[in-house]
Amino acid sequence: MVRLYLVRHGKAAASFSEARDPGLDEAGAAQAEAMAERLAPLGPLPIISSPLRRTRETAMPLERRWRFTARVEPAVGEIPSPSDDPSARGEWLRGVMAGVWSAQPDDLRAWRRHVIDALLGLSRTTVVGTHFVAINVAVGCAEGDDRVVAFAPDNCSVTALDVEDGHLRLVRRGVERATQVL
Repeated sequence: MVRLYLVRHGKAAASFSEARDPGLDEAGAAQAEAMAERLAPLGPLPIISSPLRRTRETAMPLERRWRFTARVEPAVGEIPSPSDDPSARGEWLRGVMAGVWSAQPDDLRAWRRHVIDALLGLSRTTVVGTHFVAINVAVGCAEGDDRVVAFAPDNCSVTALDVEDGHLRLVRRGVERATQVL
């Protein structure tokens, strides 16, 4: 059995509708340190991270503790937006998040499939630094839930899933709070 620890990045210095690739703000950096302290006894474990700054910076405290460099994995990155304009991206994401995967365009359903395939392809227990929607993809797959958003993982929350017989099985959802995504 392979256990996956999906970590939502710490609080970013800007939202999805404000900047494409912000790093962590001070609170986010403190959240990342606290998350690493909680997960440290489990490792060292392999770490993969979305290519975005906020996820890479979230992984750094674990990298230091475990003396291990995270592997950047684009498949666990942020949901791809059709626009570079921050305000248009925010409006677009609000619409997507209110829907279901079966009603999304082919490119988003393909992105969702890539997230699931990347997670199912992990052969060892791994920490995965990723994003709000990608975590929802994994939880929705595990629970057979077609909604784009099934729950609201807080910054630096840890959602645990097992990979068993080619399927994701939810072990526990991460802490849920009303965090700002947009």
